[in-house]
Amino acid sequence: MNRWMRKIAVALIAILTLGIYTPTYLIADEDNNEVITPKENNGEGLSDLGSSVESTGDLDIHIPSYEYDYVQTITEQAKEQTITKLGPRIIDKVEDEFTASILPNLEVALQSILADVGEDTLAYISITEQPAEGYGERIFNIHDHQINKDIARFHVRRDNRPKEGYWFNFHYHLRKDGYENHYTIGEIYWDKNTPPKWMS
Repeated sequence: MNRWMRKIAVALIAILTLGIYTPTYLIADEDNNEVITPKENNGEGLSDLGSSVESTGDLDIHIPSYEYDYVQTITEQAKEQTITKLGPRIIDKVEDEFTASILPNLEVALQSILADVGEDTLAYISITEQPAEGYGERIFNIHDHQINKDIARFHVRRDNRPKEGYWFNFHYHLRKDGYENHYTIGEIYWDKNTPPKWMS
């Protein structure tokens, strides 16, 4: 658990400090309004695979965007799959709580998992297309096509607690521990009545 908390802390710090530090070779020369890039600096440093330009008043900052865009794409697909899994009858009732408590934790979990994958493997990662219907728990899997195995499996389980009613327990499993451990994302209370089937 201690290791997991460190990963969350690192992910949150990375998100909070995004853009605060900019290497000096990425900052435009104020006098000439020219961007100093590694190519101009003896050809050493970053390659020109793709970057975005952000204007910050007097200076333009070039930010490499490939990895960030790919992680954002996976995160958006995961949100869509989760909403599809719940189905319109469930999402209509729990949408506010889902948006406030489950989605932020889902994003942090995905970013942590994708950060562990590494830059070279990121292009081989995809998200499964079809959640399990009926009473199945699967929301989506994160699949590594390079090794042709899932690296994470995201689930939602119905818990019927005596005298409380039904809860939706969002969690995931990781390949590195044989999918044995449950890593909790969050819970949403439904009602004392039985919830409809997934995707209904």
